[in-house]
Amino acid sequence: MTQRQRDLGARRESGTITLWMLGLCLMLFLLGGISLDLWRAFSERRSMAAAADAAAVAGASALDEAAYRSSGVVRLVPADAQRRARASLADQLDRRALRDARIEASEDTVMVTVGGSVDFSLLQVVAPGDEFAITVHATARPQASP
Repeated sequence: MTQRQRDLGARRESGTITLWMLGLCLMLFLLGGISLDLWRAFSERRSMAAAADAAAVAGASALDEAAYRSSGVVRLVPADAQRRARASLADQLDRRALRDARIEASEDTVMVTVGGSVDFSLLQVVAPGDEFAITVHATARPQASP
């Protein structure tokens, strides 16, 4: 192989490393964006689950005291249970992702369903306007102490 053939081969390959590095940087950016957005979604879901659990427990504390004192039956006052659960949700500090809440109470249980969403951060470039939808359910039942 002559010197001229080596020079032609080197000229044809110049810039190849730059293109590979550019592609690698782009892939790392996308992977980082996906991991950051997933981490935010998991964090917000954990926060919403804690809020739903706290609301369900607060609702389950609305005992019908008159029924318990007279007959020892543990049951809830549904309207009071819903009010306490809503108040608990309103008092939560971390409510960024919270969009809606549904509270159902009967004499036996309190069910809290919390819905919300988390917007993409870095992936807004790739998928503008998209978001993660999150739904969390919590149920609590009153129990008499032994």
